[in-house]
Amino acid sequence: MAEASDMPKRRLTVPAVLLALAAFVAAASVGAALWRSGPAQANGAAPGAADWRVVGWAYAEKGDSDASAAAYRKAAAIEPGNAENWSSLAEALQTASTSVVPEAAAALDKALALDPSDPRARYFLAVQKDLRGDHKGALDDWAALLRDSPPGAPWRADLERTIAQGASRNKLAVPEAAGAPPSPPAATAAIPGPSPDQLAAAGSIPPGEQDAMARAMVAKLAARLAAEPRDADGWIRLMRSRTVLQDSAGARQALQSGLAAFAGDPATQGRLRSAAAQLGVAAGGG
Repeated sequence: MAEASDMPKRRLTVPAVLLALAAFVAAASVGAALWRSGPAQANGAAPGAADWRVVGWAYAEKGDSDASAAAYRKAAAIEPGNAENWSSLAEALQTASTSVVPEAAAALDKALALDPSDPRARYFLAVQKDLRGDHKGALDDWAALLRDSPPGAPWRADLERTIAQGASRNKLAVPEAAGAPPSPPAATAAIPGPSPDQLAAAGSIPPGEQDAMARAMVAKLAARLAAEPRDADGWIRLMRSRTVLQDSAGARQALQSGLAAFAGDPATQGRLRSAAAQLGVAAGGG
């Protein structure tokens, strides 16, 4: 997927801004990371399915799970043979619920019937096991997913945290397959950008909503970081968002604010500086 530093040095189109920011600004979550890191499956798609997937994704990043689910239902109706449509629908339905959502369970069954390896479907199937009280089964399934995940997969750290928290909460041993320490990722590895297919499909979002949605995402992230500054990933997202908007001063300010938030923590400051260097953000003073 395209990184911010790979984008041409020109004024970005509004759809590109929207989708780049949706990827860069979103709070980390296993389900979102699984979706964003998966290969685009638009090749051979019925007309409109890829568009609805991008609309569903953008609404999910905005926090509107109902609108996201509605978009994924349309994608699945157009292209029922694509596992991504069904697992994305299940994610939109299940993420905000503390009980098993029957429609999400049915969507997961369809996704896994089409592609038993779909990582998003496997993750949320384990979520539903956990919600039903099968905590050990959920841990075993998450551990199996972790074992099958490539070393650089952006969801690995969140998946490992889910396993550790689930084991601690339910007083269970961490499955052996999940016990190995992860390899350190690149400074910006957990914040992927949109694929060319996603950028092309963004034209389906009404133009009047695109810029406002993108800038609202950035403003929301900046406000959250002002209130909760001890979030290194958040500062990296803000740097990348400002970079996509060609706001070099704002990106530099995000770096300086992040460094100040982690005063006395040279390791995290080093990670922020490394990310800034990758993004072409000048460190300035401090």
